Amino acid sequence: MRKFLSAAVLAAAFGLGPVAWAQDTTAPADTAPAAAETAAPDAATAAAPADDAAAAAATPAPAEEAPAPAEEAKPTLDSGNTAWMLTSMALVLFMTIPGLALFYAGMVRTKNVLSVMMQCFAITSLVTILWAVYAYSLAFTEGTTMNAIIGGTSKFFMKGINVEALSGSIPESVFMCFQMTFAIITPALIVGAFAERMKFSAMLVFMTLWLTVCYAPICHMVWGGGWLGSKGILDFAGGTVVHINAGIAGLVCALVLGKRKGYGETAMKPNNIGYTLVGASMLWVGWFGFNAGSELAADGVAGTAMMATQIATAAAALGWMFAEWIVSGKPTILGIASGAVAGLVAITPASGTAGPMGAIAIGLAAGVICFLAATKLKNALGYDDSLDAFGVHCIGGIVGALLTGVFAAPSLGGFGTVGTEGHNSFGAQFTVQVIGVLTTLVWTGVGSFILLMITKVVCGGLRVSEEAEAEGLDVSLHGEQGYHL
Repeated sequence: MRKFLSAAVLAAAFGLGPVAWAQDTTAPADTAPAAAETAAPDAATAAAPADDAAAAAATPAPAEEAPAPAEEAKPTLDSGNTAWMLTSMALVLFMTIPGLALFYAGMVRTKNVLSVMMQCFAITSLVTILWAVYAYSLAFTEGTTMNAIIGGTSKFFMKGINVEALSGSIPESVFMCFQMTFAIITPALIVGAFAERMKFSAMLVFMTLWLTVCYAPICHMVWGGGWLGSKGILDFAGGTVVHINAGIAGLVCALVLGKRKGYGETAMKPNNIGYTLVGASMLWVGWFGFNAGSELAADGVAGTAMMATQIATAAAALGWMFAEWIVSGKPTILGIASGAVAGLVAITPASGTAGPMGAIAIGLAAGVICFLAATKLKNALGYDDSLDAFGVHCIGGIVGALLTGVFAAPSLGGFGTVGTEGHNSFGAQFTVQVIGVLTTLVWTGVGSFILLMITKVVCGGLRVSEEAEAEGLDVSLHGEQGYHL
């Protein structure tokens, strides 16, 4: 009896085991019967003493039906991500008003304090309306034959952006407003190049044209599905889209408008370095929304972006400070504040991909190189970039964009570069970064010049009169004074 039971147990074990294996391995479904049929003879051979078990083993297991293809998951709203993006949007808006407005206001002369504040505030209002009416659609929708360069018209006047509309895991309205704050600060940065001498009316016309012809296309090329994005450019938060874009436009404006009266002959000292330091501090805080917010989620990448931003900014502030100390013999508040902004600019494209040591290297490089650009290069070439928009933003943006292609490499502590066949390629990524930089410089450099010529015709000139410039733009253009001394 024991021998019979033992034989039955062995038959069940050897006979049913392969059948169970065949049933478990059901993907793809059409191969399951073959596996069962192959397994069955083995089971039958092994279980010869037990006829019932052998018969069961010889019967192919019914093939399981192939699972239905999974439906593409629909976007669902994430309240945590949404809360973070609402906060980030407010932080980035805070960068322009009052952050950038104060940063610039402290560096101009007493008679022009209100004019730069007014320009920043007016640009904020103007771009908000333009972005809602058409610029958002041009930047972030799919175009037709020109999609590589510019988007389409499907979301003109905010069409389709309602309570239910989502962009990933956040409301599209939040995404639209977050990107709006980037579109606001970018033209506002250009103000630093032509401060104290451009007509207010000409500024408004130029910024309207510039947002349409320069900002929206570059934004689309990099972030909106255009050709630079498809090539794999790394620009996490706007090294090309914001800083190189604004910086090269600033240089063109400075060259076309010419120097301020008395530039190089009389001292043009900042009126209130305290304003500049407060403004730089506001920019530093707001930049966490700028960089960490660009992840569009409250996750680990946002955390590393915030970490890289803090580290690079500190490194650049020290780099500029020590460079200035060595060259001029004294470290200044204006210098360390400018260095911090240079670091913020440079880490912008790399914040989501560079590790902490890469952030230190990028920050130090930006601090020293931007100091040399804002002092030695400007003096050597003789252009009047009033508040160093080109020296800090364009040069800092180029440094950051190129070094992103270096320090994104995992071998240097980064979090990945463009690669094929499962591996990363340093050379491929650096090449893409160079292409992105050159594209932005050429597109916006040429475009800005053409737009200035159009603006000159429309407004009857770009500059205020010599009398208005001498009196100061606060009184001559706005009828107000920043100080009553």
